[in-house]
Amino acid sequence: MIGATRTPDDARWYRLALGALVLSAWAALAVWGASPFAGLLSHRENGAGTLPLLPRLAIFVAGWTLMTIAMMLPSSLPLINLFRRIVAGRADRAQLLLRLLAGYLAVWASFGVLAYLGDAALHGAVERLPNAVAASSVIGSALLLLAGLYQFTPLKQACLTQCRSPYSFVVEHWRGRHAARDAARLGVRHGLFCAGCCWTLMLLMFAVGGANLGWMLALGAVMGAERATRWGRQLSAPLGIALIAWAALVLTRWAPFPGA
Repeated sequence: MIGATRTPDDARWYRLALGALVLSAWAALAVWGASPFAGLLSHRENGAGTLPLLPRLAIFVAGWTLMTIAMMLPSSLPLINLFRRIVAGRADRAQLLLRLLAGYLAVWASFGVLAYLGDAALHGAVERLPNAVAASSVIGSALLLLAGLYQFTPLKQACLTQCRSPYSFVVEHWRGRHAARDAARLGVRHGLFCAGCCWTLMLLMFAVGGANLGWMLALGAVMGAERATRWGRQLSAPLGIALIAWAALVLTRWAPFPGA
């Protein structure tokens, strides 16, 4: 079949396209972080300002998707590369790869919507409290404690196992009988397990601010190491302990919460 054979040019353009996508996301976030609109990517301006909720939500989801591409996509490359090799002989391989990526990003975009709306409701509740500053400190500590405790849960470990086993994951979930639909479904399933593995850490990123490149690099490196390195599992417990200790320090005001 014409066009069904993979050529060396395919691999070169594929690597260039993915590299450009990730680097463009980092560059866009760097520019955004240096602009007056950096606060629109964090919880600090949720409920503030003159923009109505829906425009603010749309802007946030666009930035959140950029952040997902920058932070999460690199550690999903083992699965993406494996899927590309599986469909390399198909004429529609580029379309299938795009559907996989779209399904994956759709999960994280949906998570961003839920996080933003939940935070908007939380802002409304906190503003009605007599001591909003103290409440913010408690919320930050609770978020750190949640992230730390989640590191030890069976759900975290089950999702981490799925993320760390791309071959088993693709074999289990890829059918290919309805290739376009199955590719999108594979991306959604991978996104769900990825979110199940990292959702508490991404909530921390949301609280800190999506345009904070330093925290993006730190948390992205930790999540990537957990999911994609041979020693990644050994990080889970020390990270959980560190987050719990940080929560205690924030609660006793010995340490600040960076998003406060």
